[in-house]
Amino acid sequence: MSDTQPDAEHETQAETPLQRWLASTYAKSTQRFAERKETFRTSSGLELEPCYAPDPAPADYDEHVGMPGEPPFTRGVQATMYRGRLWTMRQYAGFATAEESNRRYRALLEQGTTGLSVAFDLPTQIGYDPDDAMAAGEVGRVGVSIATLEDMETLLDGIPLDKISISMTINSTAIVLLSFLIAVAKKQGVEPASLRGTVQNDMFKEFIARGTQRLPVRPSLRLVTDVIEYATREMPRFNPVSISGYHIREAGATAVQELAFTLADGIGYVQAALDRGLEVDAFAPRLSFFFNAHNQLFEEVAKFRAARRLWARVMKERFGATNPKSLMLRFHTQTAGSTLQARQVDVNVVRVTMQALAAVLGGTQSLHTNGRDEALNLPSEEAAVLALRTQQVLAHESGVTDVIDPLGGSPYVEELTDRIEAEALALIERIDALGGTLAAVEAGFPQQHIEKSAYDAQRRIESGEDIVVGVNRFEAADGAPAIEFELDAAMESRAVERVQAFRAGRDEAAVSAALEHLAAALAGEDNLVPVVLACVEAGASIGEIMARMEARYGTFLAPAAS
Repeated sequence: MSDTQPDAEHETQAETPLQRWLASTYAKSTQRFAERKETFRTSSGLELEPCYAPDPAPADYDEHVGMPGEPPFTRGVQATMYRGRLWTMRQYAGFATAEESNRRYRALLEQGTTGLSVAFDLPTQIGYDPDDAMAAGEVGRVGVSIATLEDMETLLDGIPLDKISISMTINSTAIVLLSFLIAVAKKQGVEPASLRGTVQNDMFKEFIARGTQRLPVRPSLRLVTDVIEYATREMPRFNPVSISGYHIREAGATAVQELAFTLADGIGYVQAALDRGLEVDAFAPRLSFFFNAHNQLFEEVAKFRAARRLWARVMKERFGATNPKSLMLRFHTQTAGSTLQARQVDVNVVRVTMQALAAVLGGTQSLHTNGRDEALNLPSEEAAVLALRTQQVLAHESGVTDVIDPLGGSPYVEELTDRIEAEALALIERIDALGGTLAAVEAGFPQQHIEKSAYDAQRRIESGEDIVVGVNRFEAADGAPAIEFELDAAMESRAVERVQAFRAGRDEAAVSAALEHLAAALAGEDNLVPVVLACVEAGASIGEIMARMEARYGTFLAPAAS
């Protein structure tokens, strides 16, 4: 063999990570998209490779960074990323009654939304019926009121559950709303195994940051685990938990804290599922995450890249997962509601666009973009459509989808990725030293860190150290902003009448029997999803089901400040 013809072994050793990836992982993945013949070019006609990597690559490149679709997934969880399939444009919506929210969902679907995300009002989130004294003044205010199976049927009327994925931002009452969804699907002739979507079902973050918990921490964790167990066995296409950093960030956490506390919560859920007897590779591929896209573009991109790498490391080294899908951190992103301002509201469009760009450059699997008027009220339909158009422009006009992980390899981004990962890991190790996520949450450890960060951030804004356009710099006398969307004042009374009429028409004996069965099951250890589903199908309301749980478990009391 001549010197100009290296042997196969030498040739393989000489391959760069990019050459190897193009010849194997990417090539195999593109077979699924063989019908797509387009060539990716810039506006000047310059052809683009699917991905770029350093040449020569560092010796530890494959292990530390890797290529898209390969562990540790720093560069993305799919080999083709947006070249093969765009992210799901999942616009979050819900207000007033089921009928009104259903109309908004249909409008969003007509405008190109590819997945629905349901916002529930506070009584639904905590588990009170509209006619409960605890619900007064809150029905339909920050989301849709859903108290009964009839409400859920109305909400999803005309929406084919075998074709549209449904995400539900619901936590304390997740087991009830999932049961509503299953019952409606069955009436449509759709089996639970065919359902696609997500139920948030993340109780740790409620105790840490959001505050819609009703039951104590440990019973709440039982319900989370019941849903994970049930979905693992009966709903293989459904995500039974969306481990949420979004609300942690909205409460005032830094990017590092958002990442650390979110992954710590995920570790807590994985451990709970293992303690239940589930095999890690049976449920881990369906775990999903939910992050915030904040203002600092490069820090946010680095945060998303660090999150994937750190989660792959945790799942492999701590939990012994062997299925590559168990190592994948798949996530939904929402732009940062806390950054939206009531002054100069049109500037919010710029903020949302920048945040959405960070999510896309960071490799999100689905995205919600906030409306320009959300600092004032629930978004108007016009604002909701504009928010969707923002995603569509990024997807189809900006060129950011043509190359996978386009910022990968930047010394700045790689350094930020490494530093965010290291600092987040250090925080996770402190939680481990406290006895794990459950013990840390009960002791108030994450809560105290977030409160300090929130205070520090507000102090910097008030001092002018951090500039907020239109608030502490570049102010304008734009007058009182117009309210573009208003709720019907009679909406709450209609919700009360609806739930009372529903109760009057049901079989009370069947409801009573189902609730008694639930009370008995709460004292045992069997999975509660089938029991709650039976209550829902018998006609029990969300308030009645949660009242039985509270009677058994009591309510949550926050830890005293240290």
